[in-house]
Amino acid sequence: MSPAASADGAALLQLMWLASPALPVGGFSYSEGLESAVDAGLVTNEAQAGDWLLDQLHLSLARSDIAVAAGAFVAWKNGDLDRVATLNDWIGMTRESSEMRQQTQQMGRSLLEWLKNRGTGDPRLASLAALAPAPTWPVAFALAAAQTGAPLRETLLSFAFGWAENMVQAALKAVPLGQNAGQRVLARLADAIPAAVDHAANLADHERQAFTPMLAILSAQHETQYSRLFRS
Repeated sequence: MSPAASADGAALLQLMWLASPALPVGGFSYSEGLESAVDAGLVTNEAQAGDWLLDQLHLSLARSDIAVAAGAFVAWKNGDLDRVATLNDWIGMTRESSEMRQQTQQMGRSLLEWLKNRGTGDPRLASLAALAPAPTWPVAFALAAAQTGAPLRETLLSFAFGWAENMVQAALKAVPLGQNAGQRVLARLADAIPAAVDHAANLADHERQAFTPMLAILSAQHETQYSRLFRS
């Protein structure tokens, strides 16, 4: 095996690690409003769960978090800390409920601690830790991926698939769905992720958006929902 092929394999494994639900950042504890949609009777079966998550992928994630992860990945590579801070601020300002804001900040902090514990000595970790009020998940993920040496597109595919796995696991518990149904929903998301990633990677700053009124309302309602399995 050539050194180049070996390096590519190592980077791929690192991205798989970052996308894994076993990564200790707490992604499994959030449903991102899905639990509230189930409680409201908007998602009651496999087909509706798949449709809901596909809409969330294209209308929310691709237009905001994946696009920010793309920009932050390039900024970390180029040492452009001002742009990193701007992108981090944008994520914080566009979260439409306290639960959504707490999720991105908690996961960002947790990934920062995981990166510190790896002991790589990367001086950029100090810049990530200095982001106020906290590093957000897409920005922290972008730095973790930049450390792997992986290309941008593969980084964004990893980011999106990690989201998809966590959301399908949330659907299994909240709807609820069986394992086979969950795999079919995940297959639908996997088919749609490459196009969503390509769209996000080509968005200009003025084209990013975070406008999902129904999701914002459901998220706010979830804060006082009577019975909850998830933190969002």
